[in-house]
Amino acid sequence: MAYNAKLLDLFPTDPGVYLMKDAQKNILYIGKAKNLKQRVKQYFVPGRDERIMVPFLTSQVAHIETIIVTTEKEALLLESTLVKKHKPKYNVLLKDDKTFVSLMINQKHMWPEVRLVRYKGKPKEDGLYFGPYTNAFAARQTFDLITRLFPLRQCSDDELKRRTRPCLLYGIKKCIAPCVNKCSKEEYDVFVNGAIKFLKGQDKEILKTLYHEMENASHALEFEKADALLKTIRQIEHVTANDQIVSKAERKNTDVLGIYREADQVIIAQLLFREGKLTGSEHFSFQEVVEDDVELLESFILQHYKQEIPEEILVPKAIPSAEIITELLPRKTSIKFPLIGEKKALVELAEKNAKALFNQQKDKEELREKMLLDLQEICLLNRYPKRIECFDTSNLAGSDCVASLVAFTNGERDKNRKRLFKIKGLDKPDDYAALHQVLSRRLNRAKEEEDLPDLIIVDGGKGQLNIALSVLKELDIASIDTIGLAKEEAKHTKGLTEEQIFIPHVKDPIRLKPNSPLLFFLQNVRDEAHRVAIEFQRQRTKKRTITSQIDQIPGIGPIKRKRLLTHFGSLKRIKEASETELKAIPGITAKDIQNIKK
Repeated sequence: MAYNAKLLDLFPTDPGVYLMKDAQKNILYIGKAKNLKQRVKQYFVPGRDERIMVPFLTSQVAHIETIIVTTEKEALLLESTLVKKHKPKYNVLLKDDKTFVSLMINQKHMWPEVRLVRYKGKPKEDGLYFGPYTNAFAARQTFDLITRLFPLRQCSDDELKRRTRPCLLYGIKKCIAPCVNKCSKEEYDVFVNGAIKFLKGQDKEILKTLYHEMENASHALEFEKADALLKTIRQIEHVTANDQIVSKAERKNTDVLGIYREADQVIIAQLLFREGKLTGSEHFSFQEVVEDDVELLESFILQHYKQEIPEEILVPKAIPSAEIITELLPRKTSIKFPLIGEKKALVELAEKNAKALFNQQKDKEELREKMLLDLQEICLLNRYPKRIECFDTSNLAGSDCVASLVAFTNGERDKNRKRLFKIKGLDKPDDYAALHQVLSRRLNRAKEEEDLPDLIIVDGGKGQLNIALSVLKELDIASIDTIGLAKEEAKHTKGLTEEQIFIPHVKDPIRLKPNSPLLFFLQNVRDEAHRVAIEFQRQRTKKRTITSQIDQIPGIGPIKRKRLLTHFGSLKRIKEASETELKAIPGITAKDIQNIKK
């Protein structure tokens, strides 16, 4: 039943909150107003409110309740409280279980490292955090840049303790090997402090410090150290040479919000400036939104800014209640609606980002990204598994032993990286020896080409995992994570088996829930490697069988055999060929044709 608009004349003119409900008394929407009567009437005046969702809302409203308060500030606070409590269908609501991704430097460790970490709520007080980012793409880009600029360790704390010689990263000048004391604590801290300053946007200070350290090293005839510092200086200068947009904001922490709306869908883009540098962006999508842009911004700011609160927030619409909102936030900030100048340009940039994000189909990518972050967290990986390589071996009664490599980049199959291997020198089935051989061959080449994956998956349990770890140790590679995936015995119900994931230095395997998206993904990776290996083995077996049968024909030697197979392509087509077709093959005589037909 529709709401009786005549009742609106009885509404109070005080500030307060209104709750719109359907016939079953379910709350559909909660709003606030300086004047309750005037505000609620606007919903029911034809043509007065052009928001596309308003007619959908009012057609369902059967009851409206009001709560009177004394000030606009109280109304804003009460609205926020009630929205979080009742979660109405047509209100914007950010989830409280939001996952944050940040860059963290564990500066309390003797040899700090830069990590990508994910957390809910408040981060642990175990290091310096830069972020957070709900969209991990920007964080990963920054992380990749930091690891290129500053040669800090990338191995785990356990790996750091165990190493007795430098790993591959030392050889390619991406780590200065604190694990085996190739550098002093002071030398290492120069790069740590540089990474911290870079993340804070203090480029000039970093360069000044690095130039000073380079000159000292040169005067002390420590040319290798001076060369490493010079390389870092040149890379930073290259990265920051054309850094124009990120220096437009003042040297302070600023968030810039942009909105783009179509029909009942809306997106908020958030550009994050830290120390005057653009460090990343996030975006938030909403559907069936009734709030206008101002109301949406009010709700978003109150719900979103609980911990990481910048010094100022630039918004694309004037918010009359801006001062009241800042009083309700846990820490002081300023909300500004710039009309001219560089800050106006930044808001326009945020709105351009919002529109671009709206037009992109991000859902699938975000699901894959979350899944890979889950994989990193659950399997205790040191690196984000951007590129995964999975290995599987296959043999048939000891013959035609082969192996396959399938690769997945950003959660999607990367067919260009598929590799097939013929196992050499084995006269009997030996899965461990075959796996050792193929991993050694692949990783040796990857070292030479500086094309190492982030994660290696081997099909099998602890035995196969230990083989992979031994190869990594032999080749001095400490920057690759490794896991083993073992299928439950005698079961092939994909997605319903309780797969076992074996990780290094942990006794018991990890078991994922049935129907878990991550379980499906890992099974798909492993099964694809198995399928490719089996298919390659069958091709090899078929070719050997055909060759063997042709070799039994009198008068057909290696040259004629090759010509027959090249022309006809298969044993079946050779059998079905006419005498005329066979005569067309160079070197094939009438006697050969008779022998072939027999």
